[in-house]
Amino acid sequence: MAIRSLSYPSSPRTTPMAPQSYKVLSPEDVDHFLRHGFVRIPQVLTPEQVSDFTSGLWTRLGYSPTDKTTWTTERINMPSHRSMALQDFAPKAWGAMCDLLGGEDRIDPSSAIWGDSFICNFGSQKWDEMNEKYLAGEDGVDNPNNPKKLDNWHVDGDFFIHFLDSPEQGLLVIPLFSDVVNNGGATMVSPDGIGKLAKWLMDHPQGVLPRMKPVVESSSLDEKGDHGALGWYQSVIQECEDFREMTGNAGDVVLMHPLMLHSASRNLLRTHRIITNPAVSLRSPFNLDREDPSEYSLVEQKTLRELAKIQGDDSLEKGLKGWKIVGERKRLIPERIRIQAEMRRKEEARLRGEMVAEGNEFSKMVMV
Repeated sequence: MAIRSLSYPSSPRTTPMAPQSYKVLSPEDVDHFLRHGFVRIPQVLTPEQVSDFTSGLWTRLGYSPTDKTTWTTERINMPSHRSMALQDFAPKAWGAMCDLLGGEDRIDPSSAIWGDSFICNFGSQKWDEMNEKYLAGEDGVDNPNNPKKLDNWHVDGDFFIHFLDSPEQGLLVIPLFSDVVNNGGATMVSPDGIGKLAKWLMDHPQGVLPRMKPVVESSSLDEKGDHGALGWYQSVIQECEDFREMTGNAGDVVLMHPLMLHSASRNLLRTHRIITNPAVSLRSPFNLDREDPSEYSLVEQKTLRELAKIQGDDSLEKGLKGWKIVGERKRLIPERIRIQAEMRRKEEARLRGEMVAEGNEFSKMVMV
């Protein structure tokens, strides 16, 4: 089992389906994405942009940036109060997203915005104490960041029925609004889980719920029995061996394949880790059976390569001939909508200078 920080190891270069010119991605970026399913775009945002966008964060939280005793909740997924047009706010990230998804014309323009829905990871005394015992070599104490024992593994998309070609989640996007270092609460990912997710979705063209439970005619779509149950992901992650922390500097952006398994890790440094996780959607579903292979986006190429590898059939790199969904595409209303509406009400009160007690429902939400 390997745990790596975000870096580009030296290795023979893989070749995209057909030569293309990209706005932002270098040949090394393309190669890395096709091998590992993620790419880091450095210095997308300036320090001034980061500072301005996060300026009201501590007031909204009701926390002090210098008094860790006020950091009473380990991880918080905040609602959004304002948003910025991505092409203007982060054109470098927008260009890289277009490179990965096959061009601007394939992206739903309504998703080309970033909001200030910050995801904070502050750590906790519990993990501090466990880490001290682990570093001291105490018998029976495991690494708090043992990837296979993290309890938050998932893929994004709690608001729709999932298919292999779902357009609702085109990429997993993580802009960094603070420096994120090893053991500092970085998002943990498992690149070798992409193929496992892709095969599950290929084998279930009727669609699956966000926690990967197959849809059947008699099943309820309100997800009361499925929401928050991450057992399927936990079982899959036990079969994975490649784990990486998505570290970087404030202003960097990490772009990942939409089927990248990921989890919040434990912040053992008790520094504040601040990211966002904006969704990007496509105008139309991914097309995994194109007549012209040169038209496959890099995301589609990665999906097909992973399926070819896991199936032991190189012909799948050219496309899934005849594959199509048999279920109905549907949107869902996740519980987090209600939770974040209440959080927004409290944050707005704090911004007005009112004293508001902290809520206690953050633990119900899936984190990155």
